[in-house]
Amino acid sequence: MNTAIFPLFLYGLFSLWSLTEPIRLRSESLPFTPKEFYIATVTDQRSERGPVARLALTLNQGTQPVDLDRGVASSFQQFINQGMKQNKSLRPIAMRVRQCRISETANGNRVTGQFTFSVAFDLLGKDDAGDETSTRLTEYKGSANYTRPLSQTTVVESTLRQTLVSSLRSLNDYMNRESGRNEKLAKSLKINFIDDTRITDDDTVHYNPDRKLIWADFKAEPRRGSHYAAEVFTSFAYEGKSIVKDGVIILNLTAKAYMLKNSSWGRSDARNAYALNHEQRHFDIVKIVSERFKRKIQDNILTLEDYNSQMQYEFIESYRDMNRMQTQYDDETNHSLNQAAQERWNQKIDAELRSFGAIK
Repeated sequence: MNTAIFPLFLYGLFSLWSLTEPIRLRSESLPFTPKEFYIATVTDQRSERGPVARLALTLNQGTQPVDLDRGVASSFQQFINQGMKQNKSLRPIAMRVRQCRISETANGNRVTGQFTFSVAFDLLGKDDAGDETSTRLTEYKGSANYTRPLSQTTVVESTLRQTLVSSLRSLNDYMNRESGRNEKLAKSLKINFIDDTRITDDDTVHYNPDRKLIWADFKAEPRRGSHYAAEVFTSFAYEGKSIVKDGVIILNLTAKAYMLKNSSWGRSDARNAYALNHEQRHFDIVKIVSERFKRKIQDNILTLEDYNSQMQYEFIESYRDMNRMQTQYDDETNHSLNQAAQERWNQKIDAELRSFGAIK
């Protein structure tokens, strides 16, 4: 009896061991060749770690945990490296596995399975400091139901493999479709600046070398208690929008140096050409700062990843420079009372305006 039972006992152990071997993805060549990306990394970010599957392998024994050979990340990366051409001169993509779960239920000799799968794809890059960055691109979610005989498990591997291929095909379609029009995938940046030099009849006077300030522009009532002869309200701003064409972000920006009539005033007894020149020079300083801001933006300081915040930073810095320069101008000219200093500032301002081509 012992000799008869012993081989049967070994056979039972061998059958159980062989059925619970790790799932090995079969290598296959993918039916497409990426032209926009390669998979640089695969990471396992499942909330439920552990074996990917609970399989029904024997009668009346419930389900057993079965994992991918070498784990999710390594198994997927190996499959991708073997089946997909990895051109590392293209954009590096990180694949993050969010969900990968197979659950089975046995009903006699038939097994039903449910598979849920979710991955996210991110664009990898580096910031100005050389630190790695990650930009979310797209996600893929899939699910499948299947039935199989209790004794055959091949459908488990094929379902998982086919879903993985579908996710990569979805990414390939996304990259081919979006590479030329999606800002996240742009390869370069081009800036087009124009100046708002409109001559209008409303409250705003846009800086235009052919349209100097006149006293009629100073429409506000003189400020009570002020010992100044006049005060001009000037400032600058920028606005615009971006488009993506053939993988290039094109920034069309409008620079605005302006004066507000209803916020500017001049006393009636001080409305002469000399005082008006002093106020015009305040306006000229705004134009100078606006031109300096444009040069900062155009001198290739912007990065694709963060150009909006960089422009805003440079704008704020330029705004502070404008206020400092206006204060320095008034202090040195003593609000136009120091005529020698006023003449020096006239020449200094004209020279910088000429350097920008703002005046002839």
